[in-house]
Amino acid sequence: MSGRSAVQYGPTAATVAANVYRLRKSCGLSIYSLSDRLGETGRPITPSAIGKIERQERQVTVDDLAALAVALGTSPSALLLPLTDDPAAKIEITGAGRIPADQAWDWMDGRRRLDQPTADPTGAALLYAIHSRPPIRRNREISGT
Repeated sequence: MSGRSAVQYGPTAATVAANVYRLRKSCGLSIYSLSDRLGETGRPITPSAIGKIERQERQVTVDDLAALAVALGTSPSALLLPLTDDPAAKIEITGAGRIPADQAWDWMDGRRRLDQPTADPTGAALLYAIHSRPPIRRNREISGT
């Protein structure tokens, strides 16, 4: 019987770990008080597990990510991306490589594809909106209202 193979953490996991730590500190929360808040959300994470998340020794599931965002009073995108939208700053996203920070935030906010060309003769941006945004929001964004 072989042991479990080590999990490889990518750049997005590193960003989540750093953001959990940054936001926890900026909210004045100890690991224990964040754990208490997570328990109140119905997604308990022990203090030792929070420490492991911050040290990239524990994976964050999508349910953990949502609960952490709720407990920290922020959006999931604030956990997934570095806190910069400077177009000159390049950030690394798992699966996408290094891209300008402003484009990463537009993508994370559902406003554009990561590879959206300046001119879009194929209608790829419209297809992205159809697949990425619910109808009411999509229609508001297309019409500008």
